[in-house]
Amino acid sequence: MAKIVSAKEAIAGIKDGASIMFGGFMGCGNAHTTIKALAESGVKDLTMICNDASMPNGPDGEDYYGVAKLIHNRQVKKLVATHVGLNPEVAAQMNEGTLEVVLVPQGSLVEMIRAGGYGLGGVLTPTGIGTIVEDLEYVHSKSVIDGKEYLLMKPVRADYAFINGYKIDKSGNVWYKGTTRNFNQVMAMAADVVIAEADNIVEIGEIEPENVVTQGILVDYIVERRMS
Repeated sequence: MAKIVSAKEAIAGIKDGASIMFGGFMGCGNAHTTIKALAESGVKDLTMICNDASMPNGPDGEDYYGVAKLIHNRQVKKLVATHVGLNPEVAAQMNEGTLEVVLVPQGSLVEMIRAGGYGLGGVLTPTGIGTIVEDLEYVHSKSVIDGKEYLLMKPVRADYAFINGYKIDKSGNVWYKGTTRNFNQVMAMAADVVIAEADNIVEIGEIEPENVVTQGILVDYIVERRMS
């Protein structure tokens, strides 16, 4: 059963060099309280796997919104993402050689994570054929099927996943609200340790069984979101 802990307790086992998936899109759906604790921990040389690097300013005026805190603190050694244009610090660190950036097509990355979670050997996709995508470390090979070329993209997993749910019950079952579901659901399947941050912690049974998106058996720790 998942444990309800503080953000500091949840990230206590994360060491330098860990790989971490972060759900969300431009900071929306990030596990903000847990990320803040990680930013204050001093852990470094992380591999960050996420849709993007968020942005320097959040919708509420907060500096370094969501995962942007980790980029700003230079805690990330390698960033695997689908776009980074909203965070100029990514380009600056990449150009100075302190941050490795790997850009993967968005749909491909989602399916690669899904493959990692389901134990599949990879994903066949025509996306990226004839482009620099073919040279990515995540491409296993190129195949021709019925006369059409495909790239076999390797599955992706991580040591940890930071996910965020609108409602999480005390057993760890998660319901996502709207588009905050972005990447959170597939990442919860593809990490050794899953830390789920709840906008609202509710009693077991308050989320209807048919509305559970991520099952509690996948969640190792529950963190209650703190607004301050």
